Amino acid sequence: MKPLLENIDKIKGQASFVAFTIQKAKFDFFWHYHPEYELTLIVKGKGKRIIGDHHAFYESGDLVLIGPGLPHTWVSDSDLKGKSEAIVVQFSTAFIERFIGLDELSSIHKLLSVANCGISIKGKNIAIVKEQLKILPTKNGIEKITSLLQILNELSTLKQESLASVYYQPLKGSENEKRINKVCQYIQKHAQEPLSIHKAAALIHLSPTAFCKFFKRATGKTFSDYVNDIRIANVCNQLMETDKQIAEIAYANGFETLTYFNRVFIKKKHMRPSKYRKMAMA
Repeated sequence: MKPLLENIDKIKGQASFVAFTIQKAKFDFFWHYHPEYELTLIVKGKGKRIIGDHHAFYESGDLVLIGPGLPHTWVSDSDLKGKSEAIVVQFSTAFIERFIGLDELSSIHKLLSVANCGISIKGKNIAIVKEQLKILPTKNGIEKITSLLQILNELSTLKQESLASVYYQPLKGSENEKRINKVCQYIQKHAQEPLSIHKAAALIHLSPTAFCKFFKRATGKTFSDYVNDIRIANVCNQLMETDKQIAEIAYANGFETLTYFNRVFIKKKHMRPSKYRKMAMA
């Protein structure tokens, strides 16, 4: 899928970098990239995030650092109640290179060097960093810069999980970003209904064969595998938040047979739905 180039300079103006809060009813699918690093903390909400060719679920507290030029998006669950909120920090290579050459900040240099594929950050002391991030948008002047450097330095000491594959080669350009976003938004909205490659291909005026090749080349996933990712995410939410029968949940989320549903669920979650529900409710 070809991502949209986001122009951070329009947001940044004369500032060295930007740090802001996003509050929305839901995060919609918006596949995009930019030449800046991005640090994103999910304050409220849950759903699915896609970083390059890495697909995963997110919830409140999720913290990710993305390198320049790496396509990404966060998508709220379709049944999400309440607002979604995130803290986003974006800074350029030119800005951060003024500091990471210093011996005292060599740890930040190492952190950024592994962020090109995107990293999820966790750790025992992460709560302190999250609180610092939440107030960063209120900072001004030199305090804003020193606060960011302190945050990055502390992040370098925490556990880091690499996300996108090192072999991932994003397709960039503006020609098809509207068409691809249209398809993915359609999948998000209609995942509970019967979906076909013919319907998806017709949305962007491609033949089914051309659509399949394009979708697989761009996302690393087949159309059906991507649809199943969305459906299983919805199933997991309902397994945790309702007492409905597993079969009822499966059928309500677009799976036509229990045999196929169980096979897909085990492949995605590495356990049976009943075990997942038991562990989630423990």
